Amino acid sequence: MDPSFISEPHFPGGPLSQTLQGHTDLVRAVAISPDGKKAVSGSYDDTLKVWDLVRGGEVRTLKGHIDLVFAVAITPDGKKAVSGSYDDTLKVWDLVRGGEVRTLKGHIDLVFAVAITPDGKKAVSGADDKTLRVWDLERGLQVRTFKGESAIFSVALAADGRTAVAGAASGRVHHLKKGAAGE
Repeated sequence: MDPSFISEPHFPGGPLSQTLQGHTDLVRAVAISPDGKKAVSGSYDDTLKVWDLVRGGEVRTLKGHIDLVFAVAITPDGKKAVSGSYDDTLKVWDLVRGGEVRTLKGHIDLVFAVAITPDGKKAVSGADDKTLRVWDLERGLQVRTFKGESAIFSVALAADGRTAVAGAASGRVHHLKKGAAGE
């Protein structure tokens, strides 16, 4: 990347502020808290790291996945994160105290993507098992499943909390809306 691009006014945050080091392998996923004060990264070293963006540096390492971490998202209140892994699970993490809150099981293949609803109550995950799953984060339960024709590599949620789009290996983008026919 041309370094001058980073310093241009249209680049969020302006010039590079810091580089955070600590993972021992490729970093596959990152998320930033709504207040911009912390970030969480997921790596092929099977860990997540919580970073202090104000002071700079690692706050803690979150261990629990037994394989590569592909996805991470932070709740709107910045207190929890959800990660997806090659181990076919999602994990809910407490970012305040540190540590795992629960494991979400249901996918039967690696989890590529995760997004959290604007109210922070649900997560949506996409996986190599060709499914998009909706999870109740408080109860730790799967509440809905959408079956696609190929692996689901990405997912995004609208601010209304009812609309989702998911990118699939087939080259298709699935648009889902709660309350639509076949909900």
